[in-house]
Amino acid sequence: MAERSTPVRRIGLVEDHESVALGLAAMLADQADLELVCAAPTVDALLAQHDDLDLAILDLRLSDGSSPKCNVEQLRAAGLETLVFTGAENAFFVRSAARAGVLGVVRKSEPAAVVVDAIRIAASGGQVASTEWAAAIDGDPELGDVGLSPRQLEVLELYASGEKLDRVARLTGLAPQTVNDYLQRIRAKYAEAGRPAPTKTDLYKRAIEDGWLPIPEREDARRRA
Repeated sequence: MAERSTPVRRIGLVEDHESVALGLAAMLADQADLELVCAAPTVDALLAQHDDLDLAILDLRLSDGSSPKCNVEQLRAAGLETLVFTGAENAFFVRSAARAGVLGVVRKSEPAAVVVDAIRIAASGGQVASTEWAAAIDGDPELGDVGLSPRQLEVLELYASGEKLDRVARLTGLAPQTVNDYLQRIRAKYAEAGRPAPTKTDLYKRAIEDGWLPIPEREDARRRA
């Protein structure tokens, strides 16, 4: 009886650093069931090259300034599930991608065997469990969890990003006093977790730490982009 051949999963990589693309290609070179078909610096470029891929591997921070959430949504709209391959240095980016429905998150610093195994699982449609994945869903395990409700989180994101209390009330459909009550509860939860946030600036810092707001870019990084 003839042996059934192993299906080859076709992989596309969205990555604008050539060294990373070359490294991933080397990792997959001797894998009979995985083939890196193409690498592109943007999602648009990847989709223009190939429409018969089994999995997209996505770097979160791309030089075109695109958001992880939009990139994942664009890939999934094209019928491509996505695995995030990242340095995971920005909790906001990781969480944003997780919310958009990626199959998992794997660090670039992981051993090659771990990366290959994650790609194999994702290419077959499986979820890739990892510390980064858990952190994206549940928050950074090294930070005290404050257990914010979805409504409290909505208020925190708006207020900490610079909106005034009255405008937060208008945007959320809540009464100003209700927004103020939410903010008091949020501050109390942070204090209970050992991460006090008595001022608006402190709330902004906590929101960045927890990945609810993006890390502000340095001026020199913006000039290079």
